[in-house]
Amino acid sequence: MRFGKAKTDFLEYLELEQNRSQKTIANYDHYLTRLLDYADDINVSEINAEVIRKWRLWLNRLGTNTSDELGAATTNYHLIALRSFLKFCSKRGIPALAPDKIELARTKRKQVTWLEEDELERLFAQPNVSNLAGMRDRAILELLFSSGLRVSELVGLDRDHINLKRREFMVRGKGQKDRPIFISAEAAEWLQKYLDARKDNTKPLFIRFAGNKKIDLSGNYHRLTTRSVQRLVAHYALLAGITKHVSPHTLRHSFATNLLMNGADLRSVQAMLGHSNIATTQIYTHVTDPHLKKVHDEFHHL
Repeated sequence: MRFGKAKTDFLEYLELEQNRSQKTIANYDHYLTRLLDYADDINVSEINAEVIRKWRLWLNRLGTNTSDELGAATTNYHLIALRSFLKFCSKRGIPALAPDKIELARTKRKQVTWLEEDELERLFAQPNVSNLAGMRDRAILELLFSSGLRVSELVGLDRDHINLKRREFMVRGKGQKDRPIFISAEAAEWLQKYLDARKDNTKPLFIRFAGNKKIDLSGNYHRLTTRSVQRLVAHYALLAGITKHVSPHTLRHSFATNLLMNGADLRSVQAMLGHSNIATTQIYTHVTDPHLKKVHDEFHHL
């Protein structure tokens, strides 16, 4: 079977049988199209170890708008997509290379950035809560830190998703997996203040306001984008005098770090973050390693 036809079948399989998100499908399409660009519409059976080796060299030299070459992590996204495609071929009886023949590139472990308690306090104090946009922004900051939500999950929330009395709700994260989200009393309080101040009945929880101060009574509402939230978090971090790079994901890291430092186990944090693999949660060794030393000092003695 030709690669182009098999790729189309694979993407339809992701949508119909795997119920993957449109963003995931678009990403897989992008990565596999790069193999099509390199190798042309060859037969799937011709995608062998040598073709993949040369494709990896081609990718490595491809470059981006900001770099002369693709990073190892980005190359791995392409290889992961190809592995998934080859698994699909195996299921469908299409002659193809075994997926386990593809080895991912070695990558450096990501440096985790999180905020200390005083930095969080300064960050939360920055929005001007005398206006509606400021109330919204304070609610966003509180919710990100309180819940560990990904920014994509946050912007997708509707106002009827959250139960402020129970301070919990369900969210659908990566891989279309549902998980429970719990929020603090402080976050619930700011969300309630923000919702009480809104004079509209629109569905999205976080919306852009005309003039950034008051609601456009013509009904011209827009759900905040992930980029908008990234910008506002970085803006308030700058105002707070925080010199490290701060993004919505920094607040997610801070959420996980806070849990672990207060005695939560790694498996519970894994569940609350929605990580499918415990290895992903183990990036928080900056917390778990000192804790292990403390356990060793306390319990290992003659």
